[in-house]
Amino acid sequence: MIRHLVLFKLNEGVSRDEERVQAGVRAFAALEDEIPELTFWECAWNITDRPIAYDFAINSAVADTDALKRYIEHPAHQATAAQWREFATWVIADYEF
Repeated sequence: MIRHLVLFKLNEGVSRDEERVQAGVRAFAALEDEIPELTFWECAWNITDRPIAYDFAINSAVADTDALKRYIEHPAHQATAAQWREFATWVIADYEF
């Protein structure tokens, strides 16, 4: 199994209440039902206000590297990532468990 973690930081001046951000959250939430490679999926807003904290997180799992590649290349994932590129940056970690 591969764990795929993504942490998002909203760009300066961007609020989580903005409609485009909320649309991005809804798009990520929908991926669970759209991408069959996902064996585990959760996404949520950070609940702490520490200065080094990121704003939004995705915690997911896929079976193997081939499944991870299919997930990353899936049109729904690509479309959602494009939405987030407009208002956030992110870091990713993928590891086997």
